[in-house]
Amino acid sequence: MPLTTSPLVSLLHRRRWACALMLASPFAAAAQSFCASDGQPAPSAIVERFISADCESCWATAGAKPAANAMVLDWIVPGSRGDDAPLSAAATRDSLARLAALHQPPPGTAANTLTNTPVRRIGGASRLRVAHGLPLAGYVGASIELKPVPARAEAAPWTAWLVLVETIAAGSEGTPVTRNLVRNVLVQDWNPAQAAPAAETPAGTRSVPRLFESRPMGVAEGARPERLRVLGWVQDAQGRVFGAAQSKCIAPKE
Repeated sequence: MPLTTSPLVSLLHRRRWACALMLASPFAAAAQSFCASDGQPAPSAIVERFISADCESCWATAGAKPAANAMVLDWIVPGSRGDDAPLSAAATRDSLARLAALHQPPPGTAANTLTNTPVRRIGGASRLRVAHGLPLAGYVGASIELKPVPARAEAAPWTAWLVLVETIAAGSEGTPVTRNLVRNVLVQDWNPAQAAPAAETPAGTRSVPRLFESRPMGVAEGARPERLRVLGWVQDAQGRVFGAAQSKCIAPKE
């Protein structure tokens, strides 16, 4: 049987109506008017912590401290106990796909798997941008954009990762460190040959070729909408990451 006294388990099993109430709240809408990576420093590394759903104590362990300029993600990996695992409500099979992409085995039941991937410069004027809107009817509209298409990406397709996370502050929900708990994932193969070409804009200027994807991403049951944001990066066929970004929500000026 799962442990129902855990702070994380309590978080994950909140009733759906509580989330619906938050979505309907005008205060939640006022607190998140603009959510994008614009103006945010580019991460120098992606640190990913993989926790087995069987290991409740791993959630309460701080582990190694990542660099201040690293982008951190926390994945809950399905455990051997299935739905009876204490962290099963937050487990996602996307974590297994991510481990496979990193050529890493699933974590053991008493330890985390930690990866640290350096983020290389895209080069030239190319920039990666992620953004998202407000939760609505159980979904969040999110996007990732690379503009202009860099020369180094023209030889072979790249892969874009867009991750919806719930940011949980240190000292809450039983975690001693801030965590970006992965709630949903979009993986998109980007072929530069399919990039939107340059075109004249209504203002008479010339647009820049870009790679762009926009999708509604489902909000996991139990997630608090006001704590959601998106993280993203692009990587080549060898798994080398070129560019990463994370959104920040800016409240409107009074």
